[in-house]
Amino acid sequence: MAAIFSNTEKIILASGSPRRRTYLKEMGLSFRAIPASIEEKCALGEDPKHYIRRLAQEKALCVAAKYPDCWIVSADTVVCLGNKLLEKPLDKEDAVRTLMSLSGQEHIVRTALCIYHSEKSVLKMCTVSTRVIFWDYTEDIAKSYVASGEPMDKAGSYGIQGRGAFLVREINGSYSNVVGLPLCEFIEMLGQCKLITN
Repeated sequence: MAAIFSNTEKIILASGSPRRRTYLKEMGLSFRAIPASIEEKCALGEDPKHYIRRLAQEKALCVAAKYPDCWIVSADTVVCLGNKLLEKPLDKEDAVRTLMSLSGQEHIVRTALCIYHSEKSVLKMCTVSTRVIFWDYTEDIAKSYVASGEPMDKAGSYGIQGRGAFLVREINGSYSNVVGLPLCEFIEMLGQCKLITN
């Protein structure tokens, strides 16, 4: 398959997410994946938008400390049900509880995206939000989905790009944002930094 883009400078993806790695590969970008080692914990009373922007920036700064001559790409995604933050489940029971709280409800998936270069003193950030509505499924269905194992490493306890797609009645906004990397904004930002050619 022919690449759509190629990068003009070294890129490091500060993430262990296989979904984000796949997106970069599909775009034709060459990169190294080096997950950032930071504490991912929301401060008491911290706004979800501020929280994900803070985490995305902390991930970029963490990896840039060792690779100041590289462009660092980082992101953080959360699922918000009203004012409640739904992060990765602690265990299977927690995943079922999360899924049942989303049954028949609308929620917002937010991703903060950060592109950073330490030596060039460049920091670009954006936040993307997508509305998702689930159908009104039963607890038995939620349990069956959790038993598949797919929800266990995902914010909101579901993967829209996998089996979890059956939960979604309606989506308004960026699909790739729900997967974990808003591609339109990502490619725009790379272009602004003159990091890609096609």
